[in-house]
Amino acid sequence: MTRHPVAGSDHPAPTGAQCVGACDPAEHFDIVLILRRQAQAAFTELVDKIASGAAGAQPVSRADYEKRFGASQADIQSVEAFAKAHGLSVVSADAGARRVVLSGTVQQYNAAFGVDLQRFEHQVGTLKQHYRQPNGPVHLPDDMHEIVTAVVGLDNRAKVRPHFRIDSTQGGQNDNPIHAPIRAARAVNRSFTPLELASLYDFPAGDGKGQCIALIEMGGGYTESDLKAYFSALGVAMPKVEAVSVDQAKNAPTGDANGPDGEVTLDVEIVGALAPAALIAVYFAPNSEAGFVDAVSAALHDSQRKPSVISISWGAPESAWSQQTLSALNDALQTAVALGVTVCAASGDSGSSDGLTDGADHVDFPASSPYALGCGGTHVTAANGQITRESVWGSAAAQGDGATGGGVSATFALPAWQKGLRVVRSSGGAGALVRRGVPDVAGDADPASGYAVHIGGADTVVGGTSAVAPLWAALIARINATNGKAAGFVNAKLYAQPGAFNDITSGNNGDYTAGPGWDACTGLGTPVGGKVAAALGSA
Repeated sequence: MTRHPVAGSDHPAPTGAQCVGACDPAEHFDIVLILRRQAQAAFTELVDKIASGAAGAQPVSRADYEKRFGASQADIQSVEAFAKAHGLSVVSADAGARRVVLSGTVQQYNAAFGVDLQRFEHQVGTLKQHYRQPNGPVHLPDDMHEIVTAVVGLDNRAKVRPHFRIDSTQGGQNDNPIHAPIRAARAVNRSFTPLELASLYDFPAGDGKGQCIALIEMGGGYTESDLKAYFSALGVAMPKVEAVSVDQAKNAPTGDANGPDGEVTLDVEIVGALAPAALIAVYFAPNSEAGFVDAVSAALHDSQRKPSVISISWGAPESAWSQQTLSALNDALQTAVALGVTVCAASGDSGSSDGLTDGADHVDFPASSPYALGCGGTHVTAANGQITRESVWGSAAAQGDGATGGGVSATFALPAWQKGLRVVRSSGGAGALVRRGVPDVAGDADPASGYAVHIGGADTVVGGTSAVAPLWAALIARINATNGKAAGFVNAKLYAQPGAFNDITSGNNGDYTAGPGWDACTGLGTPVGGKVAAALGSA
C-alpha cells in the first residue's frame, strides 16, 4: 500500500523542547479524523457571499447544513474500513460534523499513519510540560488523501493560553468593593463592573432572552458559590449556566484564580451580568489542538442548545499551530458563518509580538481568522458615568503588564471588507494593509482599568482581551434577542459603519500605533452599543 505525507501535518517542536524517547507502544488514546465536506463548491460560494455582505445571502439551519454539507456515508465507511484494517476501534462517527473518532495504541497509530510518536519535555516558565507528538508528517494511503482533511490528536501539547491578566496594583477587596454599594456615585473609576461598562459603551437595553452564548474553555472551571455571590452583589438574576463536556473534560475548578479558573469565571461573569436571561453553555475541552477543534465543533453542531454567539478567550500565535489544525479550525469558523453564528475571539495580551521572542511581529489565532471577530483592548478612564479618555492598552507593556494583541496575519489573505485600510508603525512607517489585519473591534482590557469580578471566593480586578470577547458576545446576544434573529457574521456590516465606534487614536501595542479609523491595535474602536445595534439591523 502506497502512502504519502499529508500536507501541513508536521508538528515542529517549540524552541527549547527536548525529545526524551519513544512513546510507550501500549499507550492508548483517541484521535479524530476530519472528513471532506459534501458540496464543497456550493459551501464555499455560500460562505463567500455571507462574509462579503452580499445582498440576499442567508445562513442555513443546522439540520440543512448537515444534510447538504456534512460528510457522505461512503466516506465514513471508507474511514471505518481503514480503521479496521489497522486494528483501530471506531468510537463514534458524526456525518454532520464530519468527524470520526478512532481509538488505538501508539503502536497501532505509528503503523496506520506512518509516524513515530515521541515523548518531549519543554520548560514553559516555571512549569515543565510533558507531551507526545509525531516526529514527522502523517501519512495516508492514496484512497484516504482526498477523504481525510485532518488527523488531530496525535499531538497532545498544550498550545493555547488564556488571555487574561489580574491587576496587581489594586490591592484586593477594599479597592474593588463589588459587595459595597455599587460604585456609580464614585467621581472617578479605576475598575468597572460589566454593568458600568455596558453603560459607558451605550449598550442597548436587553437581557439576551432566548439566546445561547457558548464559551470555549480549555481547562479550569467555575463554582456555583462564586457565581451566586457575584450576581447577588450586582443585583442581577442568576443566569442559567451549563457545563458541556468535550473529550471527557469537565468543569474542574482548581481554586487558583491566577490559572484557568480565572479565565472561565471571568467569561461566565461578564456574559452573565450583561445577558442574564441567555443560556450560558460552557464547553470544556482538553488543552490541545484536538481539544480546541473539538470544542468549537461541539458548540457549532449542538442542536440542543443552538448557540448564536461563541466567545473564545484562548489562543496562540499563528506560528505555533500545525498547518492542518489551523486549517481545520478555520474551516470550523467558516461553518459558523454558514450557520449564522458569530464568533468573538480575543486578540492576545502580549502586544505586537504575541509573546514570542524572535524579534518579529505575530498575531494570535483564532482571532486572526477572517471568519472571527477579533477583539483587542483599551485602557479606559471615566468620570460621572462618561468615558473621559480611552487609549490603546499597551502603555505598561515594557513593565510586563501586557498589551493588546494586534498586527497583520502571516497566514490569511486580505478580506474584502478590509480593503483600502492602512497600518501605521510606532517607528513612523505606514503602508497599505495587504493581509488580514487584527483586531476588528476593541473594549476595555487593561487590568489597571479592568473588570470587577469574584473568583475563588474573593473580589478582584481582571483585564485582558479575554474580557473583551465575552463583552462583545453579550452585546451581540442582546441585539439578537431584540431582533428575534441571529446577527451571524458581523464583520462586513461593522466595517461599513465606522461611525458605530469610539475611534481610539492614541497609544501603541509595540510595533503598531493607533490613529484615525481602523488600526492594528484597537481595530475599528470600542462599541457605541446603540449604533452597533443599528448597524446589525436593530429596529
